[in-house]
Amino acid sequence: MICLITYLSLNSVDIEQVIDERPFVSSMVVVPPVPTQIMFCGQPVDLRRYNMYEGMDRELSSFTYLHSTTLLYIKRANRFFPIIEPILKANGIPDDFKYLSVIESNMDPRAVSPARAVGLWQFLDGTAKQYKLTITATVDERYHIQRSTEAACLYLKEAFGKYGNWIDVAASYNAGMGRITTELNRQNVDSALDLWVVEETARYVYRIFAIKQIFENPYKYGFVILPKDLYKPIVCDEVTISRNIPDLVAFAKEHNITYADLKRLNPWLRDTKLDVEGKSYKVLIPREGELYYNTPNQVVHDPRWVVR
Repeated sequence: MICLITYLSLNSVDIEQVIDERPFVSSMVVVPPVPTQIMFCGQPVDLRRYNMYEGMDRELSSFTYLHSTTLLYIKRANRFFPIIEPILKANGIPDDFKYLSVIESNMDPRAVSPARAVGLWQFLDGTAKQYKLTITATVDERYHIQRSTEAACLYLKEAFGKYGNWIDVAASYNAGMGRITTELNRQNVDSALDLWVVEETARYVYRIFAIKQIFENPYKYGFVILPKDLYKPIVCDEVTISRNIPDLVAFAKEHNITYADLKRLNPWLRDTKLDVEGKSYKVLIPREGELYYNTPNQVVHDPRWVVR
């Protein structure tokens, strides 16, 4: 508690008010509160059944006490949720599926799994091409935030057409539609939550439920975040490229940024050159001053994330 009080006082927060109002602050290790019902994709989910309650408890405990990791999720979401959410909405996908991207990639567009799944939505090579993502020697749109989100929407819509249930859709994103369909038929149940499956898949939907609960109530689960702590969105201009760029280092210099910044903001560029192969691409170039925290961040995508 001493560390908490010191931190808050340094940030000019009313300590007594925070402590009085905060439902989950202790110097002891305390079990996080587990709801008996949540909402997912607009539908209530009853968690009172023993396996469901315990599944939720496990994931809430994990995220609550993996402080640095969960904090990083929320900080990064302040930059990436504003990009993801409109694409989900435009494609008729429930907003709650943004939390699937958190579980898939830790909100890291450059994430690569041991199985070589890539990007925020963790597409394998073959699946990516199936859902219209371009992969060449110099381009990999699995790393492209907008394009990979659009591809994820195509998958999610197809899965919903098959199941008519968003929970089963979420489970299928981990296990695959073939596996979920086979197991639903073999085990003669109606919901993926009732399946006996490998541990990774069994935990997957509860991880989405739990991270949604924490994102919507971070203060309740012990996370005290100020606006300045969140990662600010980096405002960029788009440069349309329809010709090959033989040297991206020179291209970056022409636009007054480093090659490293070019790659960080456009992780789908996979070589020191760009071969467009008859297509056109939009390259992000940050505006002057956007690469610095010259003043504390005040951009808060979701006011529930912070205390003021």
